[in-house]
Amino acid sequence: MQYPDESTVLIQEVSTRDGLQNEPNIVDPSQRIQIINALVKAGLRRVQIGSFVNPHMVPQMAGSDAVWRGLEHNNRDVRYTVLILNEKGFKTALDLKVSHIEIYVSASETHSLKNSRMSVRRALDIAVSTIRLAREARIEVTGGIMCAFGCSFEGLISKDKVCQMVSILLESGATEIALADTTGMAKPDNIRSLVASVGKLTPLEKVGLHIHDTQGYGLANIQAGIESGIRKFDSSVGGIGGCPFIPGAKGNVDTEKAVRLIEGLGFKTGIDLEKLKIAESILKSFLHLSVEHDAIGPKRKI
Repeated sequence: MQYPDESTVLIQEVSTRDGLQNEPNIVDPSQRIQIINALVKAGLRRVQIGSFVNPHMVPQMAGSDAVWRGLEHNNRDVRYTVLILNEKGFKTALDLKVSHIEIYVSASETHSLKNSRMSVRRALDIAVSTIRLAREARIEVTGGIMCAFGCSFEGLISKDKVCQMVSILLESGATEIALADTTGMAKPDNIRSLVASVGKLTPLEKVGLHIHDTQGYGLANIQAGIESGIRKFDSSVGGIGGCPFIPGAKGNVDTEKAVRLIEGLGFKTGIDLEKLKIAESILKSFLHLSVEHDAIGPKRKI
């Protein structure tokens, strides 16, 4: 789905993938379907429903194939995506006739080994071959770069390295590019600098940002992205989520706060905040958490 008009910012909800993978409580497929349906009712038109990965590595994602089968796929305005990391995940997506997949490769060697047990070179080679197969099957692909703004294990990541990886993903046929602040190290100047460089490689309408709020810069980084020309962002209701393979890398940007910021800047999101709160309440109930809302967003209680 492209922009309805230039005043619209697209938000992809990632709570049912990135949000759940760090939680101790398992949310079963039928419950995840309820959450996703509530998110769609709230106006979300892009939802990352899960990942086709080894359930022994990420047990919270077991049954993502059942989630896909249980969703209504007749609404062409809604795009459901799944994350994959290897050929086996792609085979599952192909068998299920998934129309859009996401493939992420880390720019950090240490994180890549912890996250996928592969070197960056190996993971990139697999991503390239998988993207080509997906495009042959007319499947759209978001090619993502994890740790694009730095790694807590290795420090800053070379901008040239990230741009080289972006070029490889684009040449392989990726229809979108996502830059992920996996460790939550980015600040607004980092966002502006990398977006400007990537914008020389591809139109920014093809680029999205996956921002973490680990150090409290999440909303400021979204604003910097918007000012730099980005119109696609990932967020998670309640701000839940993060990378389970990086200690302390918790916290996506909360969807409600992101909507309030974006609409406060004069853009449209199409999201109904009251219905969004209902979706969040459903998710929290399955995680055995309670939430109180104030004027700027949710307060989480364990």
